[in-house]
Amino acid sequence: MKSRIGTPLSPAATKVMLLGAGELGKEVIIALQRLGVETIAVDRYANAPGHQVAHRSHVIPMADAKQLRELVERERPYIIVPEIEAIATDALVEIERDRLAEVIPTARAAQLTMNREGIRRLAAETLKLPTSPYQFADSLPDLMGAIGNGIGYPCVVKPVMSSSGKGQSLVKSADDLIKAWHYAQSGARVKQNRVIVEGFIDFEYEITLLTVRALGASGTVETFFCEPIGHVQVNGDYVESWQPQPMRAAAAAKARAIAAQVTGDLGGRGIFGVELFVKGDEVWFSEVSPRPHDTGMVTMCSQVQSEFELHARAILGLPVDTSLRAPGASAVIYGGMDAKGIAFENVAKALEVPQSDLRLFGKPESHPKRRMGVALANGPDINEARLRAKLVASRVKPVKA
Repeated sequence: MKSRIGTPLSPAATKVMLLGAGELGKEVIIALQRLGVETIAVDRYANAPGHQVAHRSHVIPMADAKQLRELVERERPYIIVPEIEAIATDALVEIERDRLAEVIPTARAAQLTMNREGIRRLAAETLKLPTSPYQFADSLPDLMGAIGNGIGYPCVVKPVMSSSGKGQSLVKSADDLIKAWHYAQSGARVKQNRVIVEGFIDFEYEITLLTVRALGASGTVETFFCEPIGHVQVNGDYVESWQPQPMRAAAAAKARAIAAQVTGDLGGRGIFGVELFVKGDEVWFSEVSPRPHDTGMVTMCSQVQSEFELHARAILGLPVDTSLRAPGASAVIYGGMDAKGIAFENVAKALEVPQSDLRLFGKPESHPKRRMGVALANGPDINEARLRAKLVASRVKPVKA
């Protein structure tokens, strides 16, 4: 890491390129800019949330290796931060190999985690971590065979490459299979048939354990943990989260051990969103994202440093503080309609809720179930914080402009 940060838009600038400029990337950009970093936001569509705050923005298909390489050669960022899965990760490997830029956390981590097959095989087969039973299938007959050959019902079918729950189905019987197969194909990030089918775990709750690899007092990379985040997902997509999620001491220790093992293997610096299933003292690994996590938006009100500030600091080799500030919760604000350039009413009424805040992402186009904002709230405990966050979200009314 550099030992200093230059002035933006000058020859000495410390330049960071975000590949993906959604609501999470936007907050990372803001955190980086507060530390004096020159930011470059890249996304597949114009006026993405991060485009609106970055020093410069570009629109390219990031799965196109040639265009991605050309942009990196033109901009010459010091650091590249992938914020989504649909990126030409082979190009990132070459960029890292050719020392054009440092990839966060590493090009290998970006490549492994964009594909559920890569990360699941690493976790279960190489690291021997506890996971749900799973198989991969390339056709509907393959899928039927996998379920009949040990997976059973109920099970979960997902594309090997997707995000935010897209293409994910809970399959309760053979009657659901054809619909689940076609939904997985429609939700995949890239056009391929391959799916993962997972046996259902009878868990009590699931958590996101935000795990930070950052330079410690020793001057070497150390592992730091945030308090566990509980969350509710509908069809694999987050709708609310809260922090801290109460856990038994034994389960909390196992969760940290699993997170440390998988993030240690992936290496590099930055924040990781490690998703885990929990029942009593038992913990199972589910997935990991080498970037801020959507459920972690709660940290904007619950932690001393949000997940975005932690990511920015870790990227730059700065000290981090993962301590909790107060119990907090988040609740998603949906678009509710298909429209461009929508407006939001009742914002003042929403913010009358005690200890509340919100973020409106500025996405240029709305869909009924597209996340357009998030409500945040603190409380004396997580139950009150959740009630407040959901009340804030319910009061914000998206309307056609």
